Amino acid sequence: MKGIIFNAVEEAVVDLHGPDVWDELLDRAGVDGAYTALGTYPDEDLFGLVGAASALTGDTAANVQRVLGRHCLPVMVRQVEELVQPDMDVFDFLASVHDIIHVEVRKLSPDANPPSIASERIDEETLQLRYRSDRGLPALAEGLILGSGDHFGQPVEIEIRNDLADDGETVFRVRKVTG
Repeated sequence: MKGIIFNAVEEAVVDLHGPDVWDELLDRAGVDGAYTALGTYPDEDLFGLVGAASALTGDTAANVQRVLGRHCLPVMVRQVEELVQPDMDVFDFLASVHDIIHVEVRKLSPDANPPSIASERIDEETLQLRYRSDRGLPALAEGLILGSGDHFGQPVEIEIRNDLADDGETVFRVRKVTG
């Protein structure tokens, strides 16, 4: 997993709970926490940090991932600001992740293995995302989607539609919250 993910998680934890909690998570997870944005690190480091946060808070690992995803999104967007057009809305951004942002990630880091995300506009208020990752982490993806709505000032709600999913895939039906 790329270091930018760990940098975003660290910033989210420190912003939400302070540096002492980040240090405690590192200790509990048994990882050193020296992550550089372009470095590649074991996926197990993230799973360990999520598990440590879950044990510390009493929350489920899935909820920890959602919270982290939501708060990591702004950090990750800062890393690709030049790819985010000023006239984009939340759906434009989400639709661009796989074909624009992940392509640029692979140019910078050929060893990167980002998830596959296919988007389909259902109507003006609804976007469907098909998420597939060797790592799993659909709850983290859900948090990133919610964070996208926050970032673009267009709150969204998500319905997980696994009845529409192929094996190993998560389907998110994302709706803009209006009114």
